[in-house]
Amino acid sequence: MTEDRREEEADTRPLDPQDWEESRGEQEQEKRPASTGEMTHERGSQAEADEYQWHTGVKREHGSDDAVEFIDVVKAFGRNRVLNGLNLGLPDNQISMILGPSGTGKSVCIKHMVGLLYPDEGDVIVHGESVPDMADEDLFEMRKKFGVLFQDGALFGSMNVYDNTAFPLRQHTDKGEDEIREIVSRRLGEVGLAAAAEKMPNELSGGMRKRAGFARALVLDPDIVLFDEPDSGLDPVRTALLCELIMEVHEENGGAYCVITHDIMSARRVADYIAILWKGRIVESGPASELFNSDNQFVRQFLSGEAQGPLGME
Repeated sequence: MTEDRREEEADTRPLDPQDWEESRGEQEQEKRPASTGEMTHERGSQAEADEYQWHTGVKREHGSDDAVEFIDVVKAFGRNRVLNGLNLGLPDNQISMILGPSGTGKSVCIKHMVGLLYPDEGDVIVHGESVPDMADEDLFEMRKKFGVLFQDGALFGSMNVYDNTAFPLRQHTDKGEDEIREIVSRRLGEVGLAAAAEKMPNELSGGMRKRAGFARALVLDPDIVLFDEPDSGLDPVRTALLCELIMEVHEENGGAYCVITHDIMSARRVADYIAILWKGRIVESGPASELFNSDNQFVRQFLSGEAQGPLGME
């Protein structure tokens, strides 16, 4: 029997029942439409790709070590996921700004840095140490590295400016009153409030309260200073003066300064490094001069304050 004849007969033999079931199963698998679960997953993946289409995640070199680093951080409050895979590094010895639309998670970042909030997933690193992994006593010591200026200054209403500024020294150190007086007087002088030491908070203007809060944030000689929307509630002139003050004090003291804001003029005046936060992730980050010349449509729109672009009223 020739080879061609044998092949023809093999093709015409009835299928073994097991072979028939396997063949039919393969054909049905090819014809079967995608399940509801598969279709939902595909739609969800596409929706996420569309939602984050402007998030290139580009991290431009800043020429310094990171004082603070967020690694794949996820944080949700109920069903609202505020941080969604955040990756961010804040350089040491520079003034950084985290910019972004209102309600996008900027202040939540600050609370993670000082251990007031912990990530649901990911890690937050401060000077090489994991904040979520710290024991309570180590966390307490780590917080002494930080000075924080809150939006309204957060002064104690029952204390005058001097006692407000001295409070961290009395609370966290064993320094005597003479040494405390020297430190407080120096810091109040730096922010232009030497003559206002005896005033109560209700006697101060908004700008003076901010400066008093700034002085208090500096008394422990922090390595990292955080500013939570320091320009909030200030007129343009006082905002400009506060920006000048931040730059002057940073030039004298050094350290990592991180300013949370959505004010673009402040960013142009102050920032060495900018990170744009939107929908819980960084769109782009890098030296300020490079971000202001970015090709990214969202970055260009936000930093120029234009109405046309990816960011709408939603």
